[in-house]
Amino acid sequence: MRALVAAGAAALLTVAIAGCSQDQQTAADGQGTATVVASTDVWGSVASAVAGDHATVKSIVTGTVADPHSFEASPADAAEISDASLVVFNGGHYDHWVDEVLTSNPDVPTVDAYSLLAPSQEPANEHVFYDLGTVKEVARNIAVKLGETDSAHAADYTTNAELFGEQLDTIAASQRAVGQSHPGASVVSTEPVAFYALRNAGIVDKTPASFANAVEEGDDPSPADVATMLDLISARQVSAIVVNSQTETPATKQISDAARGAGLPVISVTETLPEGKDFLAWQRDTVDEIAAQLDSAPATSR
Repeated sequence: MRALVAAGAAALLTVAIAGCSQDQQTAADGQGTATVVASTDVWGSVASAVAGDHATVKSIVTGTVADPHSFEASPADAAEISDASLVVFNGGHYDHWVDEVLTSNPDVPTVDAYSLLAPSQEPANEHVFYDLGTVKEVARNIAVKLGETDSAHAADYTTNAELFGEQLDTIAASQRAVGQSHPGASVVSTEPVAFYALRNAGIVDKTPASFANAVEEGDDPSPADVATMLDLISARQVSAIVVNSQTETPATKQISDAARGAGLPVISVTETLPEGKDFLAWQRDTVDEIAAQLDSAPATSR
């Protein structure tokens, strides 16, 4: 988790104290159109798949030029969160600005994706939108919450969530197939964004934990960790490098440049939706990107 951005927090909380709007109260009574506010377009797309035409969905952070970690919500964003029939967010301090608003609006219904992670002995990773099992649970919880708000369409929400979950299962199977087609494949990552996708595929990430932790906290990796990454790349002890195309620091640029110079494939991933893509298309494209780049890996590094 990166260092939290404190600037503007007081203004957000002041605006958010307004509490439930008339629209939110009407929705709570089971009447009118529900309004879902999602922290990012990733969760907005999941919510839209479940809601169909029965609810309005608004995503606050959209497009791949924005970094959700460092995003600062405006007073208008805070008002939308506090007035929503349902708020869908990542949690785990990934979109901390949502937590800041919800602290002053505890009665707003929410779906917190991070809280739905299955128990694991591994340290949790905040990029839960790449954990398709968790995304499936998010969809199911959205259906339940919307059904409580809009009982007339509860069955539709449930059906939509189930169909969405089936498509997620197909993508998860594709991830595993990539790993099976590339036994022994390994990578290093400039940021552990695709952690869950790689894990499901059985692809080993050799990035030093201290390097990944520093990047997540918004700190510079130590020279020793950068040197370890460069050694893995120059010796071709990994099949490819995974790069978050939405963020770049001098250290991560040095590493990605070294990978290109060594002829290693670069797998590009994002944290929000590319233009014109919904969640399912984005995840399918990511699987295809991983497969294609591993196919092109030098034989000595596979």
